[in-house]
Amino acid sequence: MLAVIKTGGKQYLVSPGEKIKVEKLDKEEGAEVAFKEVLLVEKNRSVQIGTPLVSGAQVTGKVTKNGKGKKVIIFKYRAKDRFRQKKGHRQTFTEVEIKEIQTK
Repeated sequence: MLAVIKTGGKQYLVSPGEKIKVEKLDKEEGAEVAFKEVLLVEKNRSVQIGTPLVSGAQVTGKVTKNGKGKKVIIFKYRAKDRFRQKKGHRQTFTEVEIKEIQTK
């Protein structure tokens, strides 16, 4: 069983038992989370495609971890201008373990 969900402006292909890293959610570790924006569901080789969402479908999961990703260095440089600018960024994320995919 597979599903495509939308969260944080991105789409993820998920299946039960899988762990995914999504944009930071305001949930504590161990909390349940439900994704109601389901775009596609595949079950027993039958595919339901939403227009734009599959009605009655929901993906539930459990928050396993909140954290920050690896540091990304942003370096800007302009030749012959003595301009150098260095910044770092660490994107926050929430790791979710997918429990089940429910359909009508």
